[in-house]
Amino acid sequence: MSRLRHMTSAERFWQIAALAVAFLVVFPLVSIGWISFGGAGEVWGHLISTVLPRAVSTTVILMIGVGVVTAVLGIGTAWLTTMCRFPGQRMLDWLLLVPLAVPTYIIAFAYVEVMDYTGPVQSTIRQIFGFHTSRDYWFPEIRSLGGAIFVMSVVLYPYVYLTTRASFLIQSASILDVSRTLGASPYRVFFRVALPLARPAVVVGVSLALMECLNDIGAVTFFGVKTLTFSVYETWLNRSSLTGAAQLAIAMLIMVFALLWLERFGRRKQRFDAGHAKQRQPARFDLTGWQAGGALVICLVPIFLGFGIPALLLADRASRRLGDILQEPFLLSVWHSLSLATVASILTVVISIALAYALRIRKTKPLVMGVRFAAVGYAIPGTVLAVGILVPLAALDNLVDAQMKAWFGISTGLLLVGSGVGLVYAYMVRFLAVAYGQVEGGFGKISPHLDMAARTLGRNASQTLGQIHLPLLRPVLLSALLLTFVDCMKELPATILLRPFNFNTLATTVFEAASREAFEDAALPALTILIVGLLPVIYLARTSASSFRNVTSTRGRKALV
Repeated sequence: MSRLRHMTSAERFWQIAALAVAFLVVFPLVSIGWISFGGAGEVWGHLISTVLPRAVSTTVILMIGVGVVTAVLGIGTAWLTTMCRFPGQRMLDWLLLVPLAVPTYIIAFAYVEVMDYTGPVQSTIRQIFGFHTSRDYWFPEIRSLGGAIFVMSVVLYPYVYLTTRASFLIQSASILDVSRTLGASPYRVFFRVALPLARPAVVVGVSLALMECLNDIGAVTFFGVKTLTFSVYETWLNRSSLTGAAQLAIAMLIMVFALLWLERFGRRKQRFDAGHAKQRQPARFDLTGWQAGGALVICLVPIFLGFGIPALLLADRASRRLGDILQEPFLLSVWHSLSLATVASILTVVISIALAYALRIRKTKPLVMGVRFAAVGYAIPGTVLAVGILVPLAALDNLVDAQMKAWFGISTGLLLVGSGVGLVYAYMVRFLAVAYGQVEGGFGKISPHLDMAARTLGRNASQTLGQIHLPLLRPVLLSALLLTFVDCMKELPATILLRPFNFNTLATTVFEAASREAFEDAALPALTILIVGLLPVIYLARTSASSFRNVTSTRGRKALV
């Protein structure tokens, strides 16, 4: 408090505003704890004995599988495109990012259509070999835990690819050159030198992939995999037990904070990845013949599995329903998605500016801790946020409704929950780290001497922000707005649980249609989401091509605390 008294009024405003924002982000977590301890003890006992063991074991197996597969795919493709030279290598640099445009629930819906008994793969097998029923042959079941691991891995591996590739690019060329001079083969250089140096980056990438895996509800629902996320959803809606859902959410938060610790543990030694003197790119290994062909195939396979198959399937199915583009349900879902994402992304960027600028003005300990807590929002699954947000908002709605009835005889009903305010709040909390990572990086590139010069010329903190920083930050703010907008468009778990009645977005339309196995109904909105999701991928590719250092800062929006 003594530090606040020594600030100017403008500085004090930015500090208080940033702390208030941090409290709003942390509030849903406090709410979850209050709800979970406010119910009957027998609910928790029932969950421990029946739901929790199976849900935790399934979630752990899923995360281990996804972690291993994404690590193998991400590390392998990053090494080949970074340290080897072969035909098509430059094009693969950005093509390997394309699966990021496909949400997990969309690729799950696509592979169910492709690999199911009535899908094209099994139908072709029966036609070629003359089989008549499923008993005549064996085929892996896509609606299984193994299927969930497969489909999630082929769209989440780019997280590992991005962080590992950036690490390979900034490794000391001298160390790798010395290894080659001493006669080390490419395999020995990779396993004994490059991979150990890149280990922190690999841990960060895998942690980010696992956070997305833990947040997923669409893929696990389609495949019948009862993870903790699915159990929260089922306990809340199907069993009508909000207390039980909150208690399961607490178990999920424990896993989230374990991942956060793992991510910070991995980043603690990232400094040894970079050299001190020069950052020239190490000499590449030239691949020819079968080696070049093998490298090309290895890189193309995850692109085809993670993007090619779902994109082709959705384009085919959507082409059969082009008339739906002008139908009211589709237009309404597009409008709802666009309006929610636009409002939420603008507010999130504004809040990110407030947090980053308050830290730039003065780094007080409460503010630093508040910003760190605010950045945790991205790691919190959407189902957990929904539990923590709905109850306080509903209570506030009831309070406002009661007061309006008492004072004016007017019933306001569910003013906040029914208007989508809860959804915007959830999007802001969940994706604040997305925008903040961009904005903080942008402020870091502005010299502090500009602030000093502005103060000398009589400008206060607010005037300095408006006249100096914001014009310089325009490109950064646009990129932050784009990335946040697309993430809001794709968000499914929080949208399902917090949307008003009879309110559909593109994501919930896909989920509902796929849940009733009406795949053609889901194709057009799913393809729309996929096309929108390509925007940040194109941005990432351009950033990566212009400067490899910007790769980690762009996707570093998810390197949380």
